[in-house]
Amino acid sequence: MKYDFTSIIDRHDRDALAVDNLGAGMAPNPPKPGFDSIPMWIADMNFATVPTVPEAMIERAKHPLYGYFAPRKEYYRSIIDWQTKRNGVAGLEAKHIGYENGVLGGVASALNVICSRGGNVLLHSPTYIGFTNTLNNNGWHIVHSPLYRDAQGVWRMDYADMEKKIAENKIHAAIFCSPHNPCGRVWEREEIEKAMEIYRKHDVFVISDEIWSDLTLDGYKHIPTQSVGDDARNRTVALYAPSKTFNLAGLIGSYHIIYNDWLRERIEKESSLSHYNSMNVLSMHALIGAYKPEGYEWVDELRQVLTGNVNYAYDYIKEHFDGVDLAKPQGTYMLFIDCEQWCKKHGKTIDEVHRAGSDVGVSWQDGRMFNGPYSIRVNLALPLSRVKEAMARLDKYVFNAR
Repeated sequence: MKYDFTSIIDRHDRDALAVDNLGAGMAPNPPKPGFDSIPMWIADMNFATVPTVPEAMIERAKHPLYGYFAPRKEYYRSIIDWQTKRNGVAGLEAKHIGYENGVLGGVASALNVICSRGGNVLLHSPTYIGFTNTLNNNGWHIVHSPLYRDAQGVWRMDYADMEKKIAENKIHAAIFCSPHNPCGRVWEREEIEKAMEIYRKHDVFVISDEIWSDLTLDGYKHIPTQSVGDDARNRTVALYAPSKTFNLAGLIGSYHIIYNDWLRERIEKESSLSHYNSMNVLSMHALIGAYKPEGYEWVDELRQVLTGNVNYAYDYIKEHFDGVDLAKPQGTYMLFIDCEQWCKKHGKTIDEVHRAGSDVGVSWQDGRMFNGPYSIRVNLALPLSRVKEAMARLDKYVFNAR
């Protein structure tokens, strides 16, 4: 490969929650003496980003003035080209694009326009913890429509349950996660069309979080929610960012795509009220650097690496960890494993399983905060050698410990 996805980079004391924040907040505990930590919890990557990102920031930083600025035309052109070439988007213009400090900030701003505080919002479960915290902190009420696994083990939407919940709870706002975090589903066009038809029927505005859209695995393609029809185009607020794709979360910088003038103007007004939703000049140049031709090549290689990591971990778990269940992801770099049968067979709690892994340096994430009662979320965005080491430790010290 042209780019390096094998080197193990020391992130200690480099402002990385993944390794410096163990034992605090939602992070797993530090490992016991004798084990190094393999960071597999928070959703960032342990790969160096494409070189054009630091090059773009360094070049701008050489100029010693960093005053007030307006987004460059190149910023909008970079996004339009990326969406056109990667997602097949047509008709996207600069006016449809707006800056957001983060996807969750964009969620909050959009909900403030389409749903009164205390109102009901439909989400699928398992549910990304960021959605849960954002809605709870701002006084919205979450109504869950559970995803289910079909006979082939694939996560599916329950359309009848969605419609029932919408009607019973008088819901007019929904959050749609595409690709889905934490389940890793890449929704097919027909699935999105069915969901959007239900939303149209009941006049539900949709906030579509598509931050994972670039990270589909081999054989799968992201379908933008807004692309499935004219109505979907006009009732959907889509949220994107280069942060998940290129590991730029610490730089801050997401964007919305909103075609509906009425909706966009009100959301942009809402976003402006705090006076905090303003772009950072280096973040802007980071996006421009990421969306250069080298970025296209880098992402294509990254998707191959992630596909290999997912295949290895999935096959290892299915072969070696009897009683541990999981669906094979189609996108993202997260596994969402279900330990219920293993726990019941061995008389263990999910707390004990999670702690046993953390003790030997598998720094994975408790899945209960994502509404998975016996689940653990596992980040596979690191060199394959580290994935193999993690699976070996889980085999020896957790699931097949003697």
